[in-house]
Amino acid sequence: MDLKELRVEIDKVDRQIVELYEKRMDIASQVADYKIANGKKVFDKEREDQKLKAVGDLTHSEFNKVGVEELFSQLMSMSRKLQYQKLQAHGASGRLPFIRIDSIDYKNCRVCYQGAEGAYSEIAMKEFFGEEVNSFHVESFRDAMAVLEDGSADYAVLPIENSTAGIVSEIYDLLTEYEHYIIGEQIIEIRHCLMGLPGAKLSDINTVYSHPQSLMQSAKFLSEHSDIRQISMKNNAFAARKVAEDGDITQGAIGSTLAARIYGLEVLQEGVNQAESNSTRFIIVTNQKVFLKGAGKISICMEIPHEAGSLYHMMSHFIYNNLNMTKIESRPIEDRNWEYRFFIDFDGNLEDSAVKNALRGLREEAKMLKILGNY
Repeated sequence: MDLKELRVEIDKVDRQIVELYEKRMDIASQVADYKIANGKKVFDKEREDQKLKAVGDLTHSEFNKVGVEELFSQLMSMSRKLQYQKLQAHGASGRLPFIRIDSIDYKNCRVCYQGAEGAYSEIAMKEFFGEEVNSFHVESFRDAMAVLEDGSADYAVLPIENSTAGIVSEIYDLLTEYEHYIIGEQIIEIRHCLMGLPGAKLSDINTVYSHPQSLMQSAKFLSEHSDIRQISMKNNAFAARKVAEDGDITQGAIGSTLAARIYGLEVLQEGVNQAESNSTRFIIVTNQKVFLKGAGKISICMEIPHEAGSLYHMMSHFIYNNLNMTKIESRPIEDRNWEYRFFIDFDGNLEDSAVKNALRGLREEAKMLKILGNY
């Protein structure tokens, strides 16, 4: 047969495949009705594994076996999604353990941030809660989580991502360790300056202190002054405070102009971070399972089976429910070499039916799923 005739034959087979697909999905719909009536779970991994082996054994080459297993894996995935959709239509979507609130009580809440006065976290906090916020600062990110846990603070403001230096990995790990949830976010522009003691000049500085990310963001400037020794600190404001307390004219700090003013330092050079557009995203965290009315972003964390195609199948829940995934990150799982947790941000609200549908599927098929917040 020539190419035209071969394509005609393929078209015939494709029509048959479509007819059989629709027939299969109709039967899957009846399976869903049965499971709804009898309270059975949609996802049956043992049954699906048996099915994949059975259809793979029907093929006559290793290439076709792999292809058929992938095809049927997709067919069963679509079948599950149809069943989740039917559960939703029958009002069986379930209640998520989050309470919607209309607003934050800005006047009567207590907020903590990591660092000292003049830290970017303080700036972000005041942008979100207002200048008159009742606040205090703590030494470390873990301390911020701890004061939420013991009720000393209602909210904590924590940096999670910088547009130049990337994620703050410790925050991701702490979000899985503590039962705290994101209720808001605040993005602020970062413009670092080099500061020193009054009367100091740039040529006097041989040691500079700052947070590791701030040093990274200022790498171009520091490479042009390679004689300056770089020392990491937990927070930019701590660095400014150290320079002020030590009284050593050879020491400088990289941080905000606010920190320079607070600690009586002089700005020796502004804009030392190399990116003209440099912003940090801060999250507002609480120990309550709540979300604000009108929230439009959801963050989740999940662990998935350590096998081929797992992440691919998880992603399909966003596609099928027409949800826009805006970010994905991975972090190593402690004591499990080369296994990872995935952190995903996507658009939506916990009251949306599509979101509930996707989360139901993810929860059944993932090894672990945690909703980190809706904000």
